[in-house]
Amino acid sequence: MIRVGVNGYGTIGKRVADAVAAQADMELVGVTKASPDYGVETASRRGYDLYAAVEDRTDRFAAAGVDLAGTLGDLLDAVDVIVDCAPSGVGERNAPVYEAHDTPAVFQGGEDAAVADASFNARGRFEAARGADSVRVVSCNTTALSRLLAPLDETFGVEKARVTLVRRGGDPNETDRGPINDIVPDPATVPSHHGPDVNEILPDVAVDTAALKAPVTAMHTHSVNVTLATEPDPAAVRDLLAGESRIFLIPEAAGIDGAGALKDYAADAGRPRGDLWENCVWEESISVTGRDLYLFQNVHQEADVVPENVDAVRALATDVDAAESVARTNETLGVGLDGRLGDGELPRTELPADD
Repeated sequence: MIRVGVNGYGTIGKRVADAVAAQADMELVGVTKASPDYGVETASRRGYDLYAAVEDRTDRFAAAGVDLAGTLGDLLDAVDVIVDCAPSGVGERNAPVYEAHDTPAVFQGGEDAAVADASFNARGRFEAARGADSVRVVSCNTTALSRLLAPLDETFGVEKARVTLVRRGGDPNETDRGPINDIVPDPATVPSHHGPDVNEILPDVAVDTAALKAPVTAMHTHSVNVTLATEPDPAAVRDLLAGESRIFLIPEAAGIDGAGALKDYAADAGRPRGDLWENCVWEESISVTGRDLYLFQNVHQEADVVPENVDAVRALATDVDAAESVARTNETLGVGLDGRLGDGELPRTELPADD
């Protein structure tokens, strides 16, 4: 059993904790919180031992009537791997603490690549974690682009990828984020950080990215144009992507026209928190003109890195290979909902005609 701790029980951390707890070869030793907010109750309901992320804040938990199993240092001494899910920038400050406790660490994509020995993606760079003391699971957008571009490059060759990312302004619980009524280039320069970050995973793939921020909270949307080395039939591209376990081809007949409907479907299908761990590619958007491939995909920023974190733990702490780890993670989490989400067989309802 791999003993795992999660430092930061927030948007990503609570999902990673649930995913780790579901693994037959992992034990979730505990999670940390920096303050006794509503996340404490969630952790308690799930039976997770709670640790204080900051040692000198233990009195705040005592004042709120919250029992602690210890502090971050105690958690580090009890685990084989720590998954850092702290806010962006905090992970870098945590790194020396992990090193002092000789605890291998998994960081998130909000940190700079230099925070860890290697950047990680299960589809494109699993073996980079072998022998490492730390890895960084790349961001939600980079994870999605790596999952998409890796099989395209392996099968058809990628001459150049160009991606425009329309990013959500903030997560649903981030009331302090924006914009409120605007669409903002973020950044106004090209490329955005996503392209160089993809090259941390796929160094030989030429990719340019431009990003905007929109006043939504649901998901990111990518407009993708890839110039391929060969001229595939659109059906060949669809078949290739359909064979990727962490890519969901949204069938046209499903009537899913955006992030709202995707989240609604995921919730109705029984996904915890309405999470979508897969890239969501609109099947009818896949078109090929000469060597140019075009498609749209949506990325659930709260969820798509969760299976990658599980695989990163396994890559750091075991000799399990990529295919076996991905298969275990997919099965335990229900990626593809045992095939129902990924095979194009969605419930179909006759809708009334427009007035």
